[in-house]
Amino acid sequence: MSPLVRAAAAVWEFIVGDDWLTALGVACSLGLTAVLAGAGAAAWWVMPAAVIALLAASLRRASR
Repeated sequence: MSPLVRAAAAVWEFIVGDDWLTALGVACSLGLTAVLAGAGAAAWWVMPAAVIALLAASLRRASR
């Protein structure tokens, strides 16, 4: 395995880890923040709300 492939796999494991749904939620939240900020709207509230919602969903899935 080449060093580049190993580095990409390590980055993937670090970012996604065991919960790909949370990683996807963070990526979507960042995208929504960028879209809102680009449109000139206040976007500061997106990430705190996303963190609360994603944490609650992650804990709900883990507790099952």
